Amino acid sequence: MGSAIADFSDTERSVVESAVKERYGHAVPVEVADTELRIYPEDRELTTCPCLFWKQRDCSFVIAKVGEGRFRSMFFYRVHQMFGTGREEYDDLGDCVLVLLRVQADHEKEQAGVTSGKTGKDIC
Repeated sequence: MGSAIADFSDTERSVVESAVKERYGHAVPVEVADTELRIYPEDRELTTCPCLFWKQRDCSFVIAKVGEGRFRSMFFYRVHQMFGTGREEYDDLGDCVLVLLRVQADHEKEQAGVTSGKTGKDIC
């Protein structure tokens, strides 16, 4: 049985691909896939949702479309290292991808020991 949720449009894919390219300074392959999610906490069954997936710097990213104009996002390094943005759902795909990239960049800096006010000299 197929999902009632429409696939990402070409425009939506372009929004994500452009933001990812801007973040990393080069084109990054963004793959189309499906994922299964509980759309609402009370749902007993999982719903198949289209998603966009990419990997960069040993980190994997997923943006799932959970309805018309409704998106969820996460990034992870390993199955037990999964992170969200602190917001369950977005109604604007541009906001969704930008916040996801910012939160992951902040996480990456934190893991490297970078804090406000430190320079490259302080870290080395």
